[in-house]
Amino acid sequence: MDALRGTVERPQRDGGLPGLVALRRAALALVLTVWVSIGLFGVYILAHYAGAIGDRDLPAWNAVLPRLYERDTPAATAAIGLHFFAGGVILLLGGVQLIGSLRSRYPVVHRSLGRVYVGASLLAGLGGLGFIVAKGTVGGTVMDVGFGLYGVLMVVCAVQAYRHARARRVAPHRAWALRLFALAVGSWLYRMDYGFWLLLFGEAGHTEDFRGAFDRVMCFFFYVPNLLVVEAFVRGRRPTGSAVSRRVATGVLLAATGFLLVGTYFFAVELWLPAIADRLGD
Repeated sequence: MDALRGTVERPQRDGGLPGLVALRRAALALVLTVWVSIGLFGVYILAHYAGAIGDRDLPAWNAVLPRLYERDTPAATAAIGLHFFAGGVILLLGGVQLIGSLRSRYPVVHRSLGRVYVGASLLAGLGGLGFIVAKGTVGGTVMDVGFGLYGVLMVVCAVQAYRHARARRVAPHRAWALRLFALAVGSWLYRMDYGFWLLLFGEAGHTEDFRGAFDRVMCFFFYVPNLLVVEAFVRGRRPTGSAVSRRVATGVLLAATGFLLVGTYFFAVELWLPAIADRLGD
């Protein structure tokens, strides 16, 4: 547990700032939840998409989003394949990079994994952008713009995190690394958000071509709220932040943790674990 607390700094370093201990504990709870969830999802992604290649069943890629694989668009297939595999890597490595004790005790390991993480993030972002340029998304212009902005932001955050790390600017590096992590979990949250919506509201706002009202909102919603949560944490933990801002940030983090706990349970039981077990059993 001491190692995990290092992801959000230790309470004894809080300097008596009101609300900072609660903020750090809320952040720790969110980090733990995210670790478990993205770990399962990362294994699921690699098992599902890599397994489809092994089985020579690339049409299985279309199970969540249609038209990801089509025989007559090999360049787009290669680009989205790169996006998926790099995305699986960053999901599995992201939680490791948040461990404070790893950063302090084994800085060489942290830096080495960080280079892999940044490289995979660049490949994931560029792969997604390549797919949009080569083929376009199933949802048309709105989805092209939303997903395209997501890819651009991922590339920007990866470059900024690396640039500040090279310059030994620790605080800006960590802030950009957290933003990158928030974007990296977008594909995981995209599925989770859809799962909750379909469970609660059925097909309302959703169409097969992903051009319904809810589909259009989701073109941005799977990553914009993530960035807002990170910004709330980054700004709330600053010494210049107010006690009110820290309480608001704490509430946001706890609400996000509750949402993810419920979603992780249902997705793990209903989808991720059965799919992983099926691949392992083949």
